[in-house]
Amino acid sequence: MKARFKQWISIFAAVSLLLGMSAAVPGKSYAAFWNLNGAIVTHDPSIIKEGDIWWNFATGSGLPVSYSLNGGTTWNTGVPIFSQPLSWWSTYVPNQTYNDVWAPDVKTYNGKVWLYYSISTFGSNTSAIGLMSATSIIQGDWVDHGLVIRSNSSTSYNAIDPNLVIDANGDPWLAFGSWFDGIKITRLDKTTMKPTGTIYSIAKRSNGIEGAYIVYRNGVYTMFASIDNCCQGVNSTYKIVVGQSKSITGPYLDKNGVNMMNGGGTIFDAGNSVWKGPGGQSVYGTSVIARHAYDATDNGTPKLLINDLYWDSSGWPTY
Repeated sequence: MKARFKQWISIFAAVSLLLGMSAAVPGKSYAAFWNLNGAIVTHDPSIIKEGDIWWNFATGSGLPVSYSLNGGTTWNTGVPIFSQPLSWWSTYVPNQTYNDVWAPDVKTYNGKVWLYYSISTFGSNTSAIGLMSATSIIQGDWVDHGLVIRSNSSTSYNAIDPNLVIDANGDPWLAFGSWFDGIKITRLDKTTMKPTGTIYSIAKRSNGIEGAYIVYRNGVYTMFASIDNCCQGVNSTYKIVVGQSKSITGPYLDKNGVNMMNGGGTIFDAGNSVWKGPGGQSVYGTSVIARHAYDATDNGTPKLLINDLYWDSSGWPTY
């Protein structure tokens, strides 16, 4: 993997040059809906800002990476994280499609960048979540920390769709899960960033729920999750729902007070005539939300959508 760091250094050189020309690049005017262009074909985006650069990590071969130098408007193709599968993957997911990596989550914590990702096969819960870390994204000095948690036919849950959550005390947790037995959350050790205790159930739905992303704001944990079916182009029925809790382990209730363990969830984004099946969301801080949706004007191609994220007077998220 070290050989690939030279590619990141090349990107760093190009980035530095372009940033040096930044006076000639108009600043992005943040509006509710960001007008994006460039390398925006994506699935399950995880966005993060490092310095003046926006990054997107996504589902795909080798775990694709893209970046923006002008405030998140124009996106450029970066270097995937994995040039080939890691040797330990096949131990836990022997039938994985070659180097196919799913639903990453990238976040800074305790002076490092942490990258959780999942490997699996569609429709199966023979899955695993892995972990990488780096001193910074631009340096690209990624270190493999191996397996975080796994699942198979003997477990009720599915170990995919990881989300690193930092609680009110600054302690790390990992939310994960897709269909099967719903969404779980477990405390992480601050040193290893791997599970150290009980696995709690926080959301379940008979017609599918996955991709949890939890943010803490003003004493409340808000969980965004994707429901129904993805990955069918314009026929996708994906939607984003939300629920809230005063405790990171739940219960998470929707606006009508229905527990998300009982199928609750207030619809946050159901798409429109152009953008079908929004989901696979991530939130940067508490003010920016990204997700993919299928472009009905482009044969259902999944693309990156970013919005400013607002909060109403009752503390619920809104566009």
